[in-house]
Amino acid sequence: MTVTDVRPPAEPRSRQASSPDGSRPLKVALLGCGTVGSEVARLLVEQADDLRARVGRPLELVGIAVRRPNRERPGLDPALFTTDAHALVTRPDVDLVVEVIGGLEPARALILAALANGASVVTANKALLAADGATLYAAAEEHAVDLYFEAAVAGAIPIIRPLRESLVGDEITAVTGIVNGTTNFILDKMDTEGAGFAETLALAQELGYAEADPTADVEGFDAAAKAAILASLAFHTRVTGADVYREGITDVSASDIASAREIGCVVKLVALCQLSEEPEDGSGRSVSVRVHPAMIPRTHPLAAVGGAYNAVFVESRSAGRLMFYGPGAGGSPTASAVLGDLVTVARNRVRGAVGPGESSYAARRVSPIGEVTTRYHLSLEVADVAGVLASVAQVFAEHDVSIQTVRQNGRGADAQLVVVTHRARDAALSATVEALRDLASVRDVTSVMRVEGE
Repeated sequence: MTVTDVRPPAEPRSRQASSPDGSRPLKVALLGCGTVGSEVARLLVEQADDLRARVGRPLELVGIAVRRPNRERPGLDPALFTTDAHALVTRPDVDLVVEVIGGLEPARALILAALANGASVVTANKALLAADGATLYAAAEEHAVDLYFEAAVAGAIPIIRPLRESLVGDEITAVTGIVNGTTNFILDKMDTEGAGFAETLALAQELGYAEADPTADVEGFDAAAKAAILASLAFHTRVTGADVYREGITDVSASDIASAREIGCVVKLVALCQLSEEPEDGSGRSVSVRVHPAMIPRTHPLAAVGGAYNAVFVESRSAGRLMFYGPGAGGSPTASAVLGDLVTVARNRVRGAVGPGESSYAARRVSPIGEVTTRYHLSLEVADVAGVLASVAQVFAEHDVSIQTVRQNGRGADAQLVVVTHRARDAALSATVEALRDLASVRDVTSVMRVEGE
């Protein structure tokens, strides 16, 4: 795909410029024809009559921008394909643009060119929205067109629209989600079958759940981008991927899985977006946004989410607790979300209207991880000598971290201590861990994991 000129046309079309003739098709340009893009193209062709009935106008696919136009793609007219993506999105007759190429560039330049050209945009690009969503929102508002992105988070699960529209009259206090199918598949296998991380990752790659380079998934980057989008919508505050505290699952061991089971929990990679209570000093409420492995009670609704499925748990003042569950990835589920957005923006086009734009009026502070308060599960290797429990407990007390339970398992000259804390600040817990490592009787702090969802 090439981007030869990202400047807007001299006279961009207005969203009101569509012909009043109800029979005129709305022209659709598609950027990308991989797993998701090819499914979107197929549905546009095969469901043309149904889509026309739902929109009130035909939707006509007029071009598909790809890198390799000569590649065989059954069921699609070869004449649709082009390598000049910029020329496609700035065609004067294009009404709607679907972007499923991913990444920051050229996706950002192409979306901005499309918006400037008066086309509404549907995108599944979580990385771009998390990095620079504000710029895209501003461009859509400037040119009075739509920017929709249901497919950017949790595949087919309808979560963006409920946050953006259905719950806009409520106050959302927390959004907790399993939003990466690859990591959920791996952790689920480790829990239910006792498998190791490396072998389960290899199986996920074999089954197509994980990429050849799984870094974005297993290190939490994918989930962090989604968390930024969810938090921005839920709390009416601009949150970028850089604001999200992130840990991956590569250090999760079979021992961690077993320890979670012993306290009635399961390990999941969770995205946690939380609104703080009003502080006593009147400084205003803040939001915390983080992605990391955590032990959650098996009684929590998210604990039952298995395989490569996703789920998002929303808590609000008036509606209470809401659960959204379903397949979070794959060509068909993601294409379903894209088509849902496409129908919506097409209907808006027919009516000469636009949907909701950015809502960032609250502009709340994003708190650093050190201010977050939660419970912790720690495993320590210690010398099996008299007084070791007392010395360890003293370190916790000195850093104002209260111990809820402690269990000791003897191992010859050494022993394992398993400590579960009451709620404490992350900064205090981090200082406690550093001090524990300095104790002569502590061989190693082998695991530290947060306990969430209680």
